Amino acid sequence: MVFTVNSCGDKSTNTEDEYVIRHHKHEVRENQCTSSLLKHIKAPVHLVWSLVRSFDQPQKYKPFVSECVVQGDFVIGSVREVNVRSGLPATTSTERLELLDDEEHIFGMKIVGGDHRLRNYSSVITVHPEIMDGRPGTVVIESFVVDVPDGNTKDETCYFVEALIKCNLKSLADVSERLAVQDRTEPIDRI
Repeated sequence: MVFTVNSCGDKSTNTEDEYVIRHHKHEVRENQCTSSLLKHIKAPVHLVWSLVRSFDQPQKYKPFVSECVVQGDFVIGSVREVNVRSGLPATTSTERLELLDDEEHIFGMKIVGGDHRLRNYSSVITVHPEIMDGRPGTVVIESFVVDVPDGNTKDETCYFVEALIKCNLKSLADVSERLAVQDRTEPIDRI
């Protein structure tokens, strides 16, 4: 089941539905759940993308990440060790970069280890330009697929993961919009 909403619960547009169909297809097994969420951000796409693509520094916008260390070169297949802030039922996550397309603004990752219950978790994030109130804006779409842990339902699992993603997307919007207001439109790694 694909569930596409923005953070306010509004339905997506036809263009956004096309993005989901094109970039956010996951092979879903019977014991898994999947969903897609979107967020409109009042900041230019290049600024938002510079945050999303920072596989080596997700803590720039992800509030539950306290530290991240990437092993080896920053290429497809790179692995990062993420330390999670208290408040979540986890302390570490090991994640592999699966897709990074700077032309199409597509980022994909898979969780390959850690002390949490998100088994076989993979996600895709796409970033698309749009005009908001006559200014450059961005729509971000994030989709995922994950195993349903023993003792949980598909709905419970989706609700938990969607809550984390909504929090990350809100933080991404807050950071991006603050930088855009400050007129910092150079790539984030120069700041």
